[in-house]
Amino acid sequence: MEESSVPTRAYLYLMIAALGWGGNAVVGKLAVGHASPMMLTFWRWVLAVAIITAISVPQLIKDRALMRKHWLLLLGYGAVGYTAFNALLYSALQYTTAINAAIEQAAIPLAIFAANFLLFRLKASWAQMAGFALTLVGVAVTASHGDVTTLLSLSLNFGDGLMMLCVLAYTVYTIGLRWKPPLHWKSLMAGPALGALLTSIPLMLWEMSRDATIWPDATGWGIIAYISIFPSLISQILYIEGVERIGANRAGLFINMVPVFGTLLSIAIIGERLEPFHILAMALVIAGIAIAERGKPAR
Repeated sequence: MEESSVPTRAYLYLMIAALGWGGNAVVGKLAVGHASPMMLTFWRWVLAVAIITAISVPQLIKDRALMRKHWLLLLGYGAVGYTAFNALLYSALQYTTAINAAIEQAAIPLAIFAANFLLFRLKASWAQMAGFALTLVGVAVTASHGDVTTLLSLSLNFGDGLMMLCVLAYTVYTIGLRWKPPLHWKSLMAGPALGALLTSIPLMLWEMSRDATIWPDATGWGIIAYISIFPSLISQILYIEGVERIGANRAGLFINMVPVFGTLLSIAIIGERLEPFHILAMALVIAGIAIAERGKPAR
């Protein structure tokens, strides 16, 4: 249900979630050559399920009846929003550039707007659309390193096609959260995480059958440890809470912070330089979100 007052906590949750996913994009690119995509996806959820189960046993026992009632929905969240999204993202990064991937992920909020309108006739205000457009410009500035004319020369390949499926997967997941059962956050994380683990097994076996498997090395295991805790658990539960508090349309707009945070983390981790266009891009994205929030439709 959407809040009538300024939802400061929801904004904080969504910003932290975007920060975690920005790191996911960075380490996903760093993982190339250190762990194959499906191996990365599988071990990510093995560790994530182990962590969430270890801290949630009493709560899982308490919620077992409600979880049993909604088991298919919970597994579906994990299969679509967790396994499909990340397997497609990691696979796409084998073929396409980080620039292309950043731009294409920015299509997620627009896809959420469109799906909400087509399925539920949930309208977006002109201010929301203007805010979305402004955040998209910010993403383009980030991805093009300040020269948006270079975007015209980008070529599309198989990886870009995978990114479109990636966008579709997370749109379906976000829309599906409107039917989220009233579970404690531990149970709500454990169910989809198990679904993600189970659905990642066939993908890993498929990759092994193609002799395309790269077992994680030391760097690969370090990356798996990071993505198991931050993007897999912390970011997911905070995003769910954000959607719960302000709705899918408004929460989805914060996904455009992912490439901005990804760029800043690249500066911090990989050693890229901070340029003026980075500051401009972040200002555009934040301004776009602020405009969309001020101009949200009346309840």
